[in-house]
Amino acid sequence: MIQARQLSKSYGNLQVLRQLDIDVAAGEVISIVGASGAGKSTLLHILGTLDHPDSGNVNIGGENPFVKSSKELARFRNRTIGFVFQFHHLLPEFTALENVCIPGMIAGTDSDTLTQKASELLDFLGLSERATHKPAQLSGGEQQRVAAARALINNPAVILADEPSGNLDTHNSRELHKLFFSLREKFGQTFIIATHNEELAVMADRRLEMKDGRLV
Repeated sequence: MIQARQLSKSYGNLQVLRQLDIDVAAGEVISIVGASGAGKSTLLHILGTLDHPDSGNVNIGGENPFVKSSKELARFRNRTIGFVFQFHHLLPEFTALENVCIPGMIAGTDSDTLTQKASELLDFLGLSERATHKPAQLSGGEQQRVAAARALINNPAVILADEPSGNLDTHNSRELHKLFFSLREKFGQTFIIATHNEELAVMADRRLEMKDGRLV
């Protein structure tokens, strides 16, 4: 599903990625651990096409996203990749259901189809009774599950999660971790999860460690 070769990335004089290689199979759950500053988030941003490498190649599902125009790249990202971040980034003025629908609206999905699918996802995540609530009315764990539903709405092949349980207590962290594996079983997505949570890291099919911009 994902193949990256010789990825390098610097910000000014700071070299963050150093000729990094990674392969991830379709349907695999990969965890990436390492100290703060090791390059985990930068790697996820590049694999998620939110940032460009200085050098190296990325192939996602048989395509090189970085040869696309900016409009084509945005469309590719919207349809192929879902994101779950440490901060849920839900829009406060919209309900849970409306937040889940946003990527589908961007993709141009029919409104009725989109609403039905968003409702089904919220139901699967145990949030059907919270669909009309705004983020301020939801707990931290509920907000992250809404963010997960939003990441899934366009049936992306890849889910990238950057410290997804970083702001959750132990109970909600464990529930979110279990959720990722339930989603993999139900929808078959590929997951790459950057985390400091060792309990989550060891649950993955593979646990990779980053140090000084490389996988070790």
